[in-house]
Formats: sequence, structure tokens, C-alpha cells
Amino acid sequence: MRKQIAAANWKMNGNYQQAEKLLNDILSANVILQDHQQAIFSVPSPFLIMAKTEVGEEGGYDVAAQNCFNKASGAFTGEVSVEMLHSIGINYCIVGHSERREYFAESNAMLAEKVNLCLQSSITPIFCCGEPLNIREANTQNDYVAKQLAESLFHLSDRDVQRIIIAYEPIWAIGTGKTATSLQAQEMHAHLRSVLAGKFGAEVANNISILYGGSVKANNAVEIFSQPDVDGGLVGGASLNAEEFLTIIRSLK
Repeated sequence: MRKQIAAANWKMNGNYQQAEKLLNDILSANVILQDHQQAIFSVPSPFLIMAKTEVGEEGGYDVAAQNCFNKASGAFTGEVSVEMLHSIGINYCIVGHSERREYFAESNAMLAEKVNLCLQSSITPIFCCGEPLNIREANTQNDYVAKQLAESLFHLSDRDVQRIIIAYEPIWAIGTGKTATSLQAQEMHAHLRSVLAGKFGAEVANNISILYGGSVKANNAVEIFSQPDVDGGLVGGASLNAEEFLTIIRSLK
């Protein structure tokens, strides 16, 4: 069975003490994960070492960075390199979140560079894709996300693409008042898998976990995660509440 993953994206929220308490509240619940299940905490960069220490050897739990730079090193003040992340034991990194694409103009080509650097340092990219409202309203979302995959991932080998986690974000359903149904999530996830199968083959595509990133909450996680091509969620606001995120973890297949 593909890995079923509850990934918390804390974004730019909280201070050190709040982050430590939130992590402790979640870990102290002692939710035992099965071998095919995983919980990942994507925390702000200043909290990475603390989070990695707190998680320790806890089975099924790990820590992710929220971003990395697309160059190995150099005069890029304020940026964080993949080598830096690797040196503190970080095994996962979000790449291409919709907010990075929108606010920081990250292109598909730039994200391909980030993916390469992560894989070279044995860091698993959590690669985000998804369409904005105008694309969904024009009913061109399938071509839009297929292009994101093609321009950022299709240069990879069969082996390397299976080292990636994909997260689908229906940007039009986040903070807009519009709601994506579980069936809409399934339709897009199935499409993403078919795009991957068209390039890499069905066996490879079926080994790639695809997470849903469209406002997953405690009250909809079971329904969303029950869809056959949905392998968990990339969770934003709900991951900042210990009880909410614990419910989401428990909702994994």
C-alpha cells in the first residue's frame, strides 16, 4: 500500500514556545501509526532543529522544511540551502507551494532545480501543484496541472520520481468560500496519477503518494482520505490545533 501521510504545514505561524507546545501536545497523545502511515510536521526554519529533536526516533513521525533555495550555495542572503537542511537531519521539504508560486514567482523550471537538489541530498520533496480559480472556471485545470508535473518532474528517472510525494492544492477552494468535494479531489488525483502513468508507467505511478491540500479539517478528513487516489493531506490551518490534527492523523487509511 502507498504511504498514507498527514503532513502539517504550519506556514509562518507561532513563536518558538508555541511551536514546542503544539508539537508536544500532538506527540504526547501517543498515536501509534501503522507501517504504511506517516505524520510529517513542516515547521518554520527557526524551529527545525527543535522539532527534529522532539520527534526523535518516534516511529512514523518526521519533520519537513517549508522551502529551500534552488542553488546549492552562494551569495543569497536569507535563503536556506538543501545542504543546510541535510546537515541537521531533515528528510523532507515542501517544494512549489502555491503561496511560493504566487508571492515569490517560483517557476516550474526553478522548482525542477529544487527537486534535483533535494534528491541529491536524500531529501524527499513534497511537490505541490494545483490550479487557481480562473483556471478551474475555464475548465482547463487538467492541462494546467499536467504542465506543472511535466516541466518540474518529467526529467526524472523512474527511480527518482518514486522518491517524491505530490500534494494537490485546489487554490480556488482555499479561503475563497468555494468548496472542493471529495469527488473533485478524487477526480484530480486520478488525473495526476494518469499523467504520471503516461510518462513513467502505471506501476511507477501507483507507487507515488498524492496528498490533498484543499482545506483538510477534522470533520472532512475521513471522507476525503477514503477516496482511492487520495493518500492523505497537506494540512494548513487545522494543523495548528493539536486535537484537530490528531483527528486528521487518525483518519488516515
